[in-house]
Amino acid sequence: MNTLLKLQTYMGGRKALLPGALVLSAISSLMGMLPFIFIWLIAGELFKSQADSSPELINIYAWYAMGTAVGGVCLYFLALTLSHLAAFRAETNMRRQAMQKIVKLPLGFFDTNTSGRIRKIIDDNASVTHTFLAHQMPDLAGSIMMPIASLVLIFVFDFWLGLACLFPIITALIIMSSMMGKRGRHFMKRYMDALEEMNTEAVEYVRGIPVVKVFQQTVFSFKNFYNSITRYKDMVSQFTMMWEKPMSAYTVIIHGFVYVLVPVAILLMGNSGNPADVLLDLIFFILITPVFAQSVMKNMYMNQAMGQATEAVKRIETLTDVDPLPAAPDPVSIKGHEISFTEVSFTYPGSRQKAIDNISFSIPEGKTYALVGASGSGKTTIARLVPRFWDADTGEVAIGGSNVKDISPKELMQHVSFVFQNTRLFKTTLLENIRYGNPHATDQAIEQAVDLAQCREIINKLPGGLNTKIGTNGTYLSGGEQQRIALARAILKDAPIVVLDEATAFSDPENEHLIQKALGKLTKGKTVLTIAHRLTSVVDVDSILVIDKGQIAEQGNHHELINRQGVYARMWNEYQRSIQWTIGKEVQYA
Repeated sequence: MNTLLKLQTYMGGRKALLPGALVLSAISSLMGMLPFIFIWLIAGELFKSQADSSPELINIYAWYAMGTAVGGVCLYFLALTLSHLAAFRAETNMRRQAMQKIVKLPLGFFDTNTSGRIRKIIDDNASVTHTFLAHQMPDLAGSIMMPIASLVLIFVFDFWLGLACLFPIITALIIMSSMMGKRGRHFMKRYMDALEEMNTEAVEYVRGIPVVKVFQQTVFSFKNFYNSITRYKDMVSQFTMMWEKPMSAYTVIIHGFVYVLVPVAILLMGNSGNPADVLLDLIFFILITPVFAQSVMKNMYMNQAMGQATEAVKRIETLTDVDPLPAAPDPVSIKGHEISFTEVSFTYPGSRQKAIDNISFSIPEGKTYALVGASGSGKTTIARLVPRFWDADTGEVAIGGSNVKDISPKELMQHVSFVFQNTRLFKTTLLENIRYGNPHATDQAIEQAVDLAQCREIINKLPGGLNTKIGTNGTYLSGGEQQRIALARAILKDAPIVVLDEATAFSDPENEHLIQKALGKLTKGKTVLTIAHRLTSVVDVDSILVIDKGQIAEQGNHHELINRQGVYARMWNEYQRSIQWTIGKEVQYA
């Protein structure tokens, strides 16, 4: 019931349609039983002698049987219409509200949740609730009303035959309850977990196909995708085999009521003064009991659908159950563009180890600072705390002397441009992708940003130029080309603070020099925080912060750090040796 209450909140003004659908479905179920009664009455007339039988009455019963059958179908169709209208509204609002919550979540949320996983949880689970509301819920009324009406009819017509047909049905219900209990709910959770895992790994697999082709690897290089499919197959196969005997027994018993009814009817005929009446009642029970069995079957599917809907709602709510970054009630304006970290510590959600620990430094306005260090040292974490991908656990990140938590998110985004290694481009034209940096930019400004980001060669080789679409309906760009388009977007934005995660990481040596020149013009007079993987790109910055295990190990410019002969000097020497490596002939040993 808790699931139904939650789903009703998504129906909005259409939530009254669902009770209406249930009522109509219940009436439809009752009307669906009337034809069997009229057939029984017709059989009773046929069993009478020719003198007592009434052809006119048989004709009337036949029309009533047909009318109630058609009426039941029409009412059920109307019930489905109402339930579908409610279900569509619930499905739509579920998707809309989930997306409204997601767009307010911190940008760091999208680093820990892939697009494939988000799409799977929201889109597919909303569809699951639609099926439950539109189809299973109308059947709920029938599955409840049908057994009650059947029980009444069964004991009104013949108590002993009614008891005989109830025996296999009650036995089947016990078997069904054991199958749909705790084990069934546990399986449903594992099943949906496996679907999400396969969907996420499938997205990563498709994205990685170019890498497989380049390095001439097989599809089994994507072990995560292959293993996710194998785990899904093993789990479903194991659960299916667990159901083999109970389901076989259930199917035999629920459809084997005749083997109980006929012997009981024979015994009753032998001890009855009117065998014809017993035979007539037997015909009725043979007609009506399958209807009862069908309602039991619907109830089984109803329980399964309820479990799926409950799990679906839970997954959507769990995904969006992340607090958005708090907005200051009285936001302050940015008065300067210096950046300062004061005793800042941060731990990623779900982790026990601090990503950065007690970091303190300041970047004067108009200066360029670089972060260097080993992978996982905390460089990216520091950079992403500036535009509030996350909020610091302790300490303060400030811009112009104001805590970033006290600045409105909109104003903060207007003053900060950032380009990270994992670029995200929309499946639209290159022009629209670049224009996202400044929707009001002139064509001249866009062309200038294209040139500064060294994107002209990309644009010129495409038949549609800037109007070329990227993605499945257009063309695909390499990692370096995507990086330069993202850089053009940041250049067009022209924000006074720039955060870069090695903008030249995917460029070739020839283009790296040109992009560095463009970055020099872009960042002139601006406050810049850059993450460097190639140490040659930070030789001329104002200051270098060497990050080691979430802390600042050293700070100074290139020459100062080289003279100290510390961590940075060792990194520089190793980097110089690595770029001097050459491929030579293999040495043969005797």
